[in-house]
Amino acid sequence: MVSGGLDSALAVKLMLEQGIKVEAIHFSHLFCPCPRCSHKKLTLTGREKKDVFKELDIEPKVVDISQDLIELIKKPKHGFGANMNPCIDCRILMLKKAKEYMDKAGASFIVTGEVVGQRPMSQQKNTLNLIDKEAGLAGLILRPLSAKVMPETLAEKNGWVDREKLLDITGRTRKAQEELAKEYNIKDYPCAAGGCLLTESEFCKRIKDLIKFGKFFIAEATLLTIGRHFRFSEHTKLVVGRDERENEQLFKFKQEGDCTFFPKETNGPAGLLRGRVTEDYIAKSAGIIARYCDRLGAERVKILFSSDKASQELCVEPMPEEKIEAIRI
Repeated sequence: MVSGGLDSALAVKLMLEQGIKVEAIHFSHLFCPCPRCSHKKLTLTGREKKDVFKELDIEPKVVDISQDLIELIKKPKHGFGANMNPCIDCRILMLKKAKEYMDKAGASFIVTGEVVGQRPMSQQKNTLNLIDKEAGLAGLILRPLSAKVMPETLAEKNGWVDREKLLDITGRTRKAQEELAKEYNIKDYPCAAGGCLLTESEFCKRIKDLIKFGKFFIAEATLLTIGRHFRFSEHTKLVVGRDERENEQLFKFKQEGDCTFFPKETNGPAGLLRGRVTEDYIAKSAGIIARYCDRLGAERVKILFSSDKASQELCVEPMPEEKIEAIRI
């Protein structure tokens, strides 16, 4: 199981050194900023990470678990971390999927780059043992970077892997991994900063909003990852781009019934209005977009509005800041 980061690359390298044939699998989902994920272009920050596996000449099989994870977030058995990150349940989900692939591929065991103590919720010894058991993989998951501080796995007991050549790394420091990367001449790897969007409090407010109104499914969740969001009613919301990249993406997300907005004769954001559309919501949307335009002293801004049925030009005053913040998610 590979994440695209240094730890999993080192785990793969340690296995290759022992003559183990490795098949890599990577789990993609909406909330992951990894560049391998099919949704990478929709990440909240636009982060893109380097692909370390090109150096190892490995092309992981990518499996999208977005739908499974959305259902899991609604009611995680083991709860959340600091925000809406169901790390333990998410890891169990991934391992169950990996077990399915392992059985089909005829593999003998699963390898991960996990380090004991690196993650406070999902990588403590007791938690790792719990995860392995609930995934139906007790004794079948080898963690080469921390193997010597964990019980022997089946791969070690059977002599498939030499335990003495495995490591005993623990804790949050990355010094040991960085030194090992130098030894293996692995250079093209991402830094450890960043991660799952479910750990970001501002992003989680948007998820809670969708759950509250019964809208938490892939089409809506995908839209969460870009723009400024405004809730008009149970059925209607506006998303406003924050830069040129997001403006372009908003129009790609347009569905039947959605309305779009774009400033005329000035620089400013695009807008996407989704849900039940009224004249009042159209006017409010134009006013919000006008607030973020380069007005150059003008009291009113021309905004182009388009729906499936009609297009028109609106000339509006910017909505006052206090009113905007009252409906901002």
